[in-house]
Amino acid sequence: MPDVIFPGPEGRLEGRYQHGRGEKPPIALMMHPHPQHGGTMNNKLIYHVYQTFARQGFSVLRFNFRGVGRSQGEFDRGEGELSDAASALDWLQTYNPGSSSCWIAGFSFGAWIGMQLLMRRPEISGFISVAPPANMFDFTFLAPCPSSGLILQGDSDDVVPEASVQKLVNKLSQQRDITVDYRIIEQANHFFTNRLDILNEHIADYLQKNVPELAGTATDPAD
Repeated sequence: MPDVIFPGPEGRLEGRYQHGRGEKPPIALMMHPHPQHGGTMNNKLIYHVYQTFARQGFSVLRFNFRGVGRSQGEFDRGEGELSDAASALDWLQTYNPGSSSCWIAGFSFGAWIGMQLLMRRPEISGFISVAPPANMFDFTFLAPCPSSGLILQGDSDDVVPEASVQKLVNKLSQQRDITVDYRIIEQANHFFTNRLDILNEHIADYLQKNVPELAGTATDPAD
């Protein structure tokens, strides 16, 4: 799993990259939780989601937002972090020209950034949002949501109440030609402690069913 450094809007950004299988593998970008609350690309949940995408054959990148780890810059309330994510996706596409499809995945704050990136980048095929903080941040920009995707939420989350995510899902599900697969994981808190294996199974199942070129290709990643 090579360390990578690539240019961002405020200087260098730090990431970890795993190249996929085949000539034109699908690509996926991971976005971590809130930088001011300890969120980094090495967050346990993000690492597990990264590995799940890698096992499915994706070229996958996780990275640190500005001001985290070796990434330069300072926290910018989400505006700058969205620009960081766009730069990360640019880098990922540069190393995977003609990729078969493009996916994003985010956890908590990273899910909010990811959904904004979804609105700006029409090439994104689908999304995975884990515990999107619908009680803390405004998601009304998803009007309409341009892609279908999977939202995962724990029923014991004391940071993001399940009811707030259900309300978001209900709104998105009213849109034409968009299917939001909403899966609630029992006894899971905000960090899915002791439930990460179940989370991974749901993501792998969703990808196998919704990324045609992956059918029957899952393996262990090289790292």
